[in-house]
Amino acid sequence: MRRYVPLSLLLGLLFSSCVHAELPPDYKVVLLTENFPPFNMAANNKNFARDPNIQGLSADIVREMFKRAGIAYNLTLRFPWARIYQQTLETPNHGLFSTSLSEARRPLFKWVGPIAQYESVLVAATDQARRLDNLEQAKAYRIGSYQSSAVSQYLERAGIQPVNSLRDQENLRKLQRGQIDYWATSDPVWRFYAREQGVSGLGNALSFHTSQLYLALNKDTPDEVIERLQTALEQMRSEGYGSCAKNPELC
Repeated sequence: MRRYVPLSLLLGLLFSSCVHAELPPDYKVVLLTENFPPFNMAANNKNFARDPNIQGLSADIVREMFKRAGIAYNLTLRFPWARIYQQTLETPNHGLFSTSLSEARRPLFKWVGPIAQYESVLVAATDQARRLDNLEQAKAYRIGSYQSSAVSQYLERAGIQPVNSLRDQENLRKLQRGQIDYWATSDPVWRFYAREQGVSGLGNALSFHTSQLYLALNKDTPDEVIERLQTALEQMRSEGYGSCAKNPELC
């Protein structure tokens, strides 16, 4: 006698098998990052490092996220940002953090996050005393920024052409020497660099955008990977994992 299985049950089983498809035993994600303290940085301040010589708020979160999701990875810190961004864009099973999710970038990757948050700011020496009300006022000044960064790209979309440097720390020195009027960067990133270099007397002249940071993965990354990582991150967030309150030395 034939036994008929309800169509709804068959569809449910099919959907379940698609959502929870097993990954190949040797599946591994190649993770890339850069020096972007306090979120990710080399322990020795160099422009190249491999796990475990990479630290920071985002690095800790990403490691734990992959551990809970049961997904293998290797992690490398490289320079410059533009290079590892393009590598992730073009190469399957590659991931990149910490990066902001803009409307222009949204269709280019698959995303997991947010894993952190920062403020885009214009930093000035306090003896300049140049508080600004908006970016329109900033167009009259020399602004230094980090090449290919989200902050620099935001300014360009706003009609401001910053003087870009290959390293964000270079803008700290330019600001001290009076070569630029404002340093367009991220908070708390600039505070970390200033503390590291023993520089005081700086302050935010304008906060102009709040950005959340994500893990961006190549578009060919299996959806199963994205779902498992996002589920792990949501669990971690409910526990307060990776907050500045738990890592004050990095904030």
